[in-house]
Amino acid sequence: MGRYIDSVCRLCRRERQKLFLKGTKCFTEKCPVERRAYPPGQHGQGRRQKVSEYGVQLREKQKIRRMYGLMEEQFRNYFEKALRQSGRTGETLVKMLERRLDNTVYRMGFAPSRAAGRQLITHGHLMVNSKVVNIPSFLLNAGDVIQIRDKSKKMEMIHSSMKRMKDSAMLPWLSLDKAAMTGTFLNIPERADIPLNANEQLVVELYSK
Repeated sequence: MGRYIDSVCRLCRRERQKLFLKGTKCFTEKCPVERRAYPPGQHGQGRRQKVSEYGVQLREKQKIRRMYGLMEEQFRNYFEKALRQSGRTGETLVKMLERRLDNTVYRMGFAPSRAAGRQLITHGHLMVNSKVVNIPSFLLNAGDVIQIRDKSKKMEMIHSSMKRMKDSAMLPWLSLDKAAMTGTFLNIPERADIPLNANEQLVVELYSK
């Protein structure tokens, strides 16, 4: 499977909004989106502004895919799974992405970004329901408990990330015990509660062509 190895800040500039791929840098004045609010490349400032309907749909799909750190085939597989379930396909897709373990580790504040969360998981620093899980795409269910392994609780990256996590910022479907470094996935979130600045219906329209 291929993977993106270039600067992730270029992805944010391409989508013309912060995708929060770089951790703390995204909240500082050093964020490239703040300094150069135009697409990357030598023609970034001179590109035509008019975008076709297909182009709008494509950009929305790329935005969501890149935000959650998925390759095209992975993202398409999630869409196919969402399509087979009842309810609105776009909302089901977003809910499924939110259930990923790497995303939840990031949302709880154990990692400064989803990419950092994936690294923690693949290196075996996380447990789900007292069992080590090293698969970032692991889908959580209501009531699942996520915790940092005892041998990993002194990691500086985890502590510095948790210090920035305010209790008031915790999302309604998650709970966190900072002292025990344990969190609970309370329930599958509603779309209205998910802080995702994207229109997933455009993804449905794109893949339905």
